[in-house]
Amino acid sequence: MVQNGLNVLIVDDDESIRDMLSIVLKDENYNVLTAEDGKKALIHLKKNKINLVISDIKMPDMDGIELLNIIKKKDEKIPVIMITGHASTNDAIEAMKIGAEQYITKPFNIDELKVVIEKAIYRKKIEEENIELKSKIGSWTEYEKIIGKSKHMLEIFVLIESMSENDSTVLISGESGTGKELIAKAIHNKSCRAKEKFISINCSALPETLLESELFGHKKGSFTDAYADKKGLFEEADNGTLFLDEIGDMSLQMQVKLLRAIQEKKIKPIGSNEEISINSRIISATNKNLKDSIEDGTFRSDLYYRLNVIPIILPPLRERREDILLLLNHFIEMYNKKFSKEIKGVEKSALLFFENYSWPGNIRELSNFIERAMTLEKSNYITISSVPVDDTFSEITETNTGLAFDKLLVNEKFDFNEYIDSVSKEILLKALSLKEFNLKKTADMLMLSYRSLRYLIDKYSLKIR
Repeated sequence: MVQNGLNVLIVDDDESIRDMLSIVLKDENYNVLTAEDGKKALIHLKKNKINLVISDIKMPDMDGIELLNIIKKKDEKIPVIMITGHASTNDAIEAMKIGAEQYITKPFNIDELKVVIEKAIYRKKIEEENIELKSKIGSWTEYEKIIGKSKHMLEIFVLIESMSENDSTVLISGESGTGKELIAKAIHNKSCRAKEKFISINCSALPETLLESELFGHKKGSFTDAYADKKGLFEEADNGTLFLDEIGDMSLQMQVKLLRAIQEKKIKPIGSNEEISINSRIISATNKNLKDSIEDGTFRSDLYYRLNVIPIILPPLRERREDILLLLNHFIEMYNKKFSKEIKGVEKSALLFFENYSWPGNIRELSNFIERAMTLEKSNYITISSVPVDDTFSEITETNTGLAFDKLLVNEKFDFNEYIDSVSKEILLKALSLKEFNLKKTADMLMLSYRSLRYLIDKYSLKIR
């Protein structure tokens, strides 16, 4: 493992400990500085950029606890590993409270020490990257509460900006969980209607008669339980925006009434003989391919063309992987506030899982993952052990298998190789995740040669670094 340019400061009054640690760390390509007490350590800290400090607790003149306090006041981001001569001491516990990364006991295992050092260095790197990333986030990476910097999302942001003076209908297409309502709200907020109401309704959540009442309103006594006049959402959203989510699930009869309302800009409440003029902008969304629905007779082509004046296609998360780290940071910050936690980032194995996983539930699934992981996590970093890998893959396997055989039964052709590749990729990712992306352990688990495992990782374009 090459660690070019990383400076590690060893502080211990025992020369043999300093020499031994120096040899070990130089073999790992760290730059090593040493000090026999806390005062000399401060001189190094003043003159050099130190990436990690390893300090004994018990030292003359200035002990490790005092040194740790000074380091954390100077730069709290410098990781400090404390060495103690006892299995558990009050000083070691105090050091952890002050902000020590970890403490190890003498005599210590060299391989274990290397792991602790590697994790400390990696965590510092993650924090620095997060700070750098946040400093770059501007209007184009967090746009109207929409997180993204990928080419797909930047094109959508530009499109929303370009239609700020436009009042045409918009159809947003995309898988469930991709953030269609957020896009609709952004369009509203950037329009001349921004000061008026934004009202949304899920068309698949209500039966036809109730949906008609919700959209167009009703008069008292027009049907059972109509105890008073009710304004419809078209009227409520007058001069504002009405967002019709899951428009593809609307019945054909309701589609006729909706088309008429959009064309004539008038509605008639249930039980009324009078028409009401409306002036609400229509934005609709669907997770279906409406062209397929037109072909199978479940969606009207004339309504489709009325709704689809400006089409926006939201990509699934697996097609905008550049946004995953941004979204991770966003959700970590959000749930830190919600749960009063101080999670600082994601450890390497968990991050590799997040970057490689296919995210069938998209951003909503990612949010749920982070919420669950942060609820379970006891440290300051999300680890692979707090990610629900087993539950996730068992659900994926069952779902994919069911879909595959359904497809096989109803279609004339079935791409067997494509299906095998998709399942193989998920199994490989699960194994890598469970073994914290250790290739040797993963190869052993799958009874593969190391070379075969590398071939499959390259074949499926999995990130392992």
